[in-house]
Amino acid sequence: MVHEFKLPDVGEGVAEGELVSWLVEEGEAVSEDQPVAEVETDKALVEVPSPVDGSVRELRAEEGEIVPVGDVIITFDVEGEETADASTDAEDGDSASETADSTVTADSGSDSKSSTEAEPAGDPGATGGDIEEVATPEGRIFAPPRVRRTAREEGIDLESVQGSGPGGRITEGDVRAAADGSAETDSVTQAASGSSGETTSSADSASSGGASASASAASGNEAEATDSSAVADAASEVTQSRTHVESADRDQTLAVPATRRLAEEEGIDIDAVPTDETRDGEPFVTPEAIEEYATMQRQAQEADAAAVSSAGSAADEFEGERERREPFKGVRKAIADAMVESKYSAPHVTHHDEVDVTELVEIRERLKPRAEAQGIKLTYMPFITKAVVAALEEFPEMNAVIDEENEEVVYRNYYNIGVATATDVGLMVPVVDDADGKGLLQIASETNELVQKARERSISPDELQGSTFTITNVGGIGGEYATPILNYPESGILAIGEIKRKPRVVTDEDGTESIEPRSVMTLSLSFDHRLIDGAVGARFANALMEYLEDPELLLLK
Repeated sequence: MVHEFKLPDVGEGVAEGELVSWLVEEGEAVSEDQPVAEVETDKALVEVPSPVDGSVRELRAEEGEIVPVGDVIITFDVEGEETADASTDAEDGDSASETADSTVTADSGSDSKSSTEAEPAGDPGATGGDIEEVATPEGRIFAPPRVRRTAREEGIDLESVQGSGPGGRITEGDVRAAADGSAETDSVTQAASGSSGETTSSADSASSGGASASASAASGNEAEATDSSAVADAASEVTQSRTHVESADRDQTLAVPATRRLAEEEGIDIDAVPTDETRDGEPFVTPEAIEEYATMQRQAQEADAAAVSSAGSAADEFEGERERREPFKGVRKAIADAMVESKYSAPHVTHHDEVDVTELVEIRERLKPRAEAQGIKLTYMPFITKAVVAALEEFPEMNAVIDEENEEVVYRNYYNIGVATATDVGLMVPVVDDADGKGLLQIASETNELVQKARERSISPDELQGSTFTITNVGGIGGEYATPILNYPESGILAIGEIKRKPRVVTDEDGTESIEPRSVMTLSLSFDHRLIDGAVGARFANALMEYLEDPELLLLK
C-alpha cells in the first residue's frame, strides 16, 4: 500500500517550511522514526521522521522548495500490505467474471497484478542487478541552509567537505573551496579527454570535432572580446573622469631651440604646455615647464593604468555582478518581524549602569575546576541568571506581560530565562525553564547545551518559546553598552557588557579611601515603559547590581 506523508505541524504557529535537504533517496528502505528530511521554519531547523516502516516510493518536493504544512512531501511503500490488496483485487475479479465485460476487466486486473508481482517497487530485478541499500549517515552534517543551498548550486556533496567552523560546521568558504578544487579537476579531465578524442577519432568524428572546436574557439574569442571590451570601457570611464593635467591649446608658443628639442624628446606638444610667462605678449615655455608637464603626464598615465587593472580584476572577481541577492525569509525574516512588532508596540526605555564584579570573578575562578570535574563549562551567565531571577522576585513588574486583547497585566510567578544566542542564520533565544528552582551547575549545563543546539540548528521549537525575561551578552564580541530591543511581549531585557579592569575608589572598613584596579561590567536594561516606570527600572537594576557585587547573597535565595 502506498502511504502518503504530509508535512506535519513542526512548531506552534508554523504554516510552511523550506525543505532544506532530503536524508533518503527513492527506493531506500526506511524504519519508523528514521529522519527522512530537514525542514527549516521561521523558528528552527528540524528533522522530519518517517511515520512507517517501508521503502521510499517518491519524493514529492524539491530541496529548497517552500512547502505548506499539510502538503504531501513523500510517499512510502508499506511492507506486507500490497499483497493483501492484490488478493482483494483478484477476488473482486473472480466475482465479476460472470459477464463478458466483467471478464475483460478481470483479465486486465490479472495482467496488472502479474506485472506488479513481476516487478514490485524496489525489486532488484527491476534494474537487472542488485540495488545496494543506502546506509544512513552515522553523523549529521552541520551546515546552515544557505551553505547547503550553495552546495546544491555548485554540485558539491557536503559529506565530502571538511568543516572548518566551530564544532566541525561547514562554512560557505569550505563549499567554495571544494567547488574550486572540483572545477580544476574537471578542467584537467576535459583537457585529457579532448586530447584522447583527437588521437582516436575517425575522419567523420574528427570533422565533427573540428566544427565543435571551431564553435568553441569562436565562443572563447567572443568571451575574450567581451572581457576586453569591459576593460576598455572601464579605461574609457577612468580617462573621461580624470583630468590628467590642465593643458593649454595655443596656436603659437615662444621657446628657445633647446626647449623645443626637450619637448620633442618627451613627445610633448609644446603648444599644450601650460605657462604663465610671456615674451613680447606671447606665451613663453621654459625647460622647467616641459619637465614638470612631462612628469605630471607620466604620473597620470600610471594612475590610469592602475585603475584599469583594478577594474579588470574587479570584473573577474564579480563576473560582472556587483550585487548579490538572497530571499528574505526563514529565521532572518522572523527576527525582522519580531523586531518591528516589539519596537512599534512597546515604548522602550534603556537604563545604563556599571557594576563592580571583582568578587564574582574571584568566585567563578575558584568554582571552575569543580565544574570542569563534572564536565561542565562554568561561565558568568549562570551567575547572572541567578541574580536576575532574584531581582525579578523582588520586582514582579519586570516579569509581567500586558495582555492587550483582554486589557490585563499578567504577573507570572515562574521564571523562564531566555539567553540570546548569535547563530549563522541570526539571533535565537533558547529558554532555560524554571530557572528559580535550579542550581548553578544545572543552569550552566542546560545553558551550554541549548546554546550549542541553537548554533547547530538542531534545537526544537519548544526550546525557543515561553521565556519571561531575556539576557543578551554584547560583551562576548567586545561591546560595552547597548540599547537592546525587547523580546516582545516580554517587559524587560538585560544586555551585559565586557568585563574590564578599571580604576575605582574603594573604601576600607576604617573609612580609608584608595584607588584600585577592579573588574567592572556594564549593564544595559531595556523595559516596556507602558508597564514599568523609570524609578522601578532603576531599582530593579540596583537590586541586580547588589547580587552581582556580592554573589554570596544568592545563597540566601
